[in-house]
Amino acid sequence: MNLLATTSVVAVSSYALLSAIYRSTQTLNALRTQIPSPTDDASETGPLPSVDVIVPCFNEDPRTLSACLESIASQDYEGQVRVYVVDDGSENRRYLWPVQDAYTDDPRFNFMWLGKNVGKRKAQIAALRRSSGDLVLNVDSDSTIAVDVVTKLVRKMQNPAVGAVMGQLTASNRSGTWLTRLIDMEYWLACNEERLAEARFGAVLCCCGPCAMYRRSALDLVLHEYETQYFRGKPSDFGEDRHLTILMLAAGFRTEYVPDAIAATVVPDRLVPYLRQQLRWARSTFRDTALALPLLPRLDFYITLDIVGQNLLPLLLGVSILTALAQIALTSELPWPTVLIIASMTMVRCSLAAFRARQLRFLAFALHKPISMFLLLPVKVYALCTLGNSDWLSRKSANMPDSGEGQASTPRQSARLDATGHSGIAPSMGETATRTHAFDVDGT
Repeated sequence: MNLLATTSVVAVSSYALLSAIYRSTQTLNALRTQIPSPTDDASETGPLPSVDVIVPCFNEDPRTLSACLESIASQDYEGQVRVYVVDDGSENRRYLWPVQDAYTDDPRFNFMWLGKNVGKRKAQIAALRRSSGDLVLNVDSDSTIAVDVVTKLVRKMQNPAVGAVMGQLTASNRSGTWLTRLIDMEYWLACNEERLAEARFGAVLCCCGPCAMYRRSALDLVLHEYETQYFRGKPSDFGEDRHLTILMLAAGFRTEYVPDAIAATVVPDRLVPYLRQQLRWARSTFRDTALALPLLPRLDFYITLDIVGQNLLPLLLGVSILTALAQIALTSELPWPTVLIIASMTMVRCSLAAFRARQLRFLAFALHKPISMFLLLPVKVYALCTLGNSDWLSRKSANMPDSGEGQASTPRQSARLDATGHSGIAPSMGETATRTHAFDVDGT
């Protein structure tokens, strides 16, 4: 066996060993995580905490935003809920005004129109400074939440040690394309393997933006650090959900996951937008991994294994692929050990996911492996080499209604999610009178 073949076998064997240790430990911890019953954490005797729901939006499709707000308006929570919708200088603002008109008579809703685009983080902070609820729920404008999400997240927050909690994410447009189907399965795995295992130790490393609740008193402790995050001398304009979660852990709070609090979000239906999203997320992960390292000594050892697995496995896989391709190019020999090990590891993971989810569709997640190997790995390498780039790479142009949809107002429609987190959505919105007011970045 020549040196190239030996290197290939060593690399893929190391990948297989670490993957087996990491994935098996992850699955065991996920299975051992205690899922609270509907009566758990429900022993409070005082009034229910008030909840402020913050919905930042930029160039959002008015139908999508309308569906988002309708799902919030339909919550079954018995406590006080206030909603702050922050338009971050959208170019399609006149198409969004009718969405506000639909909630004119609903005192729970407050609309803020920022004078210019300042980014999602500052839009959130503008709403935070105008609100005063005990708990804060961040909801992305392209997401809808099940009617019981606020109730279930608040129940978990009854533990004063919990600073942040997230719900389970699904793809609202799962049936759209082959890619959206794969992403929906990817979300299930991320939530019910990675987050569920981390939740056993109260250390979820990223409470995702589409549906994440925070304790106001905890936010007050980290808000300045959150607002003034810099990387290489430049303000950090993305990765706010992961960064805020790490800040919560650094402040000594637990971060949790509630798998039956379902939120559905629109996912990319084409490869190029998907890869742009993954590039932005990869940069955020690399940036905040360094911030999480000092926390590891006081967290369970599994969290260290989790971070090592997430960062080292792609590296070992990349080396395995490069040596395999080099072996093919130089010797015209197919590297069977590499092919068989990667294929077997993939099928074992997909089969286990199909068993746990009781859905055979997860066997098809094996189709995601070529995307991961030949597209996502180069994206992660590029992300590591361009960490200083803060371009969002998404939604640079406004979403406008189709021809004729902006001419007639339509009644509000229900955006209730079914048991799988999917919904039928959304009303067309009509023309309205011009708005003359706008808020500064500080919300004034």
